[in-house]
Parts: sequence; structure tokens; C-alpha cells
Amino acid sequence: MSFAEHSLESVLQKVTDLAAGVLPGEPVISVTIVTADRPSTVAASGELARTLDEAQYANSAGPCLEAATTGRPVEVADMGAEPRWAPFPRLAAEQGCRSLLSYPLPPQELISGGLNVYARSHRPLDERTLALAGRFAAYAVVPVSNMYLYESAVARAEHLRAALDSRAVIDQAKGILMERLKLTADQAFSALAQVSMDTNTKVRDIAERFILTGELHQE
Repeated sequence: MSFAEHSLESVLQKVTDLAAGVLPGEPVISVTIVTADRPSTVAASGELARTLDEAQYANSAGPCLEAATTGRPVEVADMGAEPRWAPFPRLAAEQGCRSLLSYPLPPQELISGGLNVYARSHRPLDERTLALAGRFAAYAVVPVSNMYLYESAVARAEHLRAALDSRAVIDQAKGILMERLKLTADQAFSALAQVSMDTNTKVRDIAERFILTGELHQE
């Protein structure tokens, strides 16, 4: 599989679709990632997989979360007889899921996850199935990691842009104060900061209002 020719989302979708066609048990497949203790489904081969993922997220418990957070595979051989993570097993069985394997993604910094195999027939876990799930998890971790790095870079860029915008507004207000009241740069900022503290308002908002109205103190 070539990652270079596809978007991150399409690669993950191809991984889940391919896994659904290869793994036994007529499964539907999903990929869960957990960042900052918040789980989400980044790809799924069918709506049933998303539904069962969301049921676990809603209860903050389930095999996919356990695999993602512990780094160990989790198997449910018979969903109808599974006592753990209630009421999830009953809900899954009612939706037609008979057995399940959640295989953790290879560990990455600040992100964890799992490949979830929701089988519609009872299939005991064997070495071949475990090995195949591990290979698909390894395929999935590359675009997942890249997606996380990209989103983190975008967030940092947005924070930097917001900080630069705030700095520009504050510097403009300082310049007006320096010219109008013959203040130094430090004195001009202190004047803005004092109004900010007196009114419990952000310095940027004080500066923006001053630029628009010419008044430091709101009447």
C-alpha cells in the first residue's frame, strides 16, 4: 500500500476496508485514537463499528478503550456472555456483534489507539488473526500519527497567529498613548494593564476599544 498517493483519511479508510475483507468473522472495522484522554473514531468500514465505538466512549469503558490505553490486545469471544464493561456487551450483541478483537496501535508520543474488529460470527482468537490484526494496526498508526502531528501544527499556528494579532493591537494602542500623552513604551503598557486589572478585561480588548474610541475607560 502506497501512502504517498492518498490523503490521511483515505489511507485509514483503505486500512479498515481491507481489514474487513481479510479478517475472519464477517467483521466491521474501526480505528480509535485517544488524545488528551478523549477518544474518537478516525475511520470505520461500516456504521455499526462507529455506533459500537460511540457506545463505549459514552460510558468511558469498553474493550476498544482498554486496548488503546493499556497497549494490550483485548478479545471478547462471546459477546452475549461477556460480563465486563456492562452494558456494552448486551448492546453490541443486540446490534449483531458476536465477538470482538481490539488490537492496540503501536505506541506513539501523546497519542494511543486501537484497531477494533467487530465480528458478526463467533470466532476464537488464533495466532493468524492476531498477527493480521497487528499488521493492520501497524498500517493504521502511520496516518494516525501524521494526522495528529498535522492537527497539532495547525493548532500551534493558530495560537501563534492569535498571539501576533493581539500583540499588534496592543502595540498600536501603546503607540497612540505614547504620542498623545508623551509616555514611554513601558508606561503606555502599564496604563493599558491598569485599566485591564481595574475592569477585569483582557489587555487586548482594552487596546482594541481604545483604538476605536480613543477612550481608555469605558463610560
